[in-house]
Amino acid sequence: MLTRHSPSSGAGSPDVWGFYEKDTGSIQYLVADPQTRKGVLIDVVQDFDPAEARTSFDSADEILDFAARQGITIERVLDTHPHADHVMASAYLKDKLGVPNAIGEKVLEIADLWRELYNLPDAFDPARDFDDLFADGATFPVGSLEVRVLLSPGHTLGSVTYIVGDAAFVHDTLMYPDMGSSRADFPGGDAGMLWDSIQEILSLPPRTRLFVGHDYGADGRDEIRWEAMVAEHRKANKHVRDGITKDEFVRTRTERDATLSLPDRMLHALQINLRAGRLPPAEADGNVYLKIPANRF
Repeated sequence: MLTRHSPSSGAGSPDVWGFYEKDTGSIQYLVADPQTRKGVLIDVVQDFDPAEARTSFDSADEILDFAARQGITIERVLDTHPHADHVMASAYLKDKLGVPNAIGEKVLEIADLWRELYNLPDAFDPARDFDDLFADGATFPVGSLEVRVLLSPGHTLGSVTYIVGDAAFVHDTLMYPDMGSSRADFPGGDAGMLWDSIQEILSLPPRTRLFVGHDYGADGRDEIRWEAMVAEHRKANKHVRDGITKDEFVRTRTERDATLSLPDRMLHALQINLRAGRLPPAEADGNVYLKIPANRF
């Protein structure tokens, strides 16, 4: 697995390791306090083969092994939103490590949306499956560092950003500057809200390291990248650099989204991720089944 270290810049700044999961273009993060060696995991992937609906935890276990070799004790498992393009490993990590898992509180509203889309009125209980549902502005410690939760809707209505010193984990709001921003056309998404969320993120100090949730490469760039500072985005991000207006962004984002297909894992992933990565309960024959709505999208 492609792994990169973004070292602490000093007091109050975390060490960050990114792990690239090539099947979904996802970046998973290990964030640690260099002083105490306490850490958190963010947006770790549960491996999923959509052709066979087969799950495994090889990626998650590889990251756990890495953390152990670094002498880092994981204190929390975090997700930024219920992902549409990959299956989350939250419940697996919570059970294996014996630590709390968390997501933003608006996952409750996202669950309402998808109960209707799946016609599963009694499905999904995020308050049961996540230990913490963070409100905008919530804080919690990781070793000697403080993590602040920032509500960042637009890609989904419940996406959150985790800010740790000079590092911010901005999920599927921004992409690397040469890729621009993430889509806003999923149920509950909104391009105008996404713009507002990005502007709040770009108001952070210029040297804040922004870590994005995905990279698929770009024309003329083969290397996978996921870290750029606020100042770099404000200067060069193709969708939101300084000088671009909200109306221009919304038009560009909306036109782009209209050309995109759904992620191949989306209809599988949401009904798993709204259970924190747990599969639905087994049915009478002992097997687990996923429900896929036909002709709804």
